Amino acid sequence: MTSGGRAFGMFLLVSALGGACAHQESTPAPPSSQSRLLDEPLPPFRRPTLQGGAFDSSTASGHLLVIDFFAAYCRPCQRKLPALEAMHRRQPGLSIVGVSLDETGDAAMKAVARHHLTFPVVHDAGNVLAGRLRVTELPVSFIVDGHGRIRWVGGPDQPDDALARAVAALTAEKVPPMRQ
Repeated sequence: MTSGGRAFGMFLLVSALGGACAHQESTPAPPSSQSRLLDEPLPPFRRPTLQGGAFDSSTASGHLLVIDFFAAYCRPCQRKLPALEAMHRRQPGLSIVGVSLDETGDAAMKAVARHHLTFPVVHDAGNVLAGRLRVTELPVSFIVDGHGRIRWVGGPDQPDDALARAVAALTAEKVPPMRQ
């Protein structure tokens, strides 16, 4: 693919992610990728972020959380990061956390700097989070609802706009409170 083709492809991806989130139509979410964790509670985690401070999954309670696993060697992951950043800027009520599977924190920090990421990013040293969420291939994203349940999983089989469409559908969905 030429650099012009890649630039046009990135434009389409960013447009799709931004556009799908901007229009809160009641279209259903695209089918989820296969995962045994679908509709299960998110295993709670608290990890230091590369930008300083810590990310605690419990702080996302009450609204959607997108967990995006990526690595420098994964080209589709790297193409998705600018679109995630655009989604983060457009939807302040949406929590996004990136999880870098790079070998070193320095490699992860380079991705944060290269893509000007402002959402929290954690370096998953030892692939602890990847193991807990059964990540076996990249790219992969999880959407967790306001009750802490994994509602959608986007794996490498998903089209570029699937995450944005899933976020839009789950944002528009009125989820009843969970029974205690």
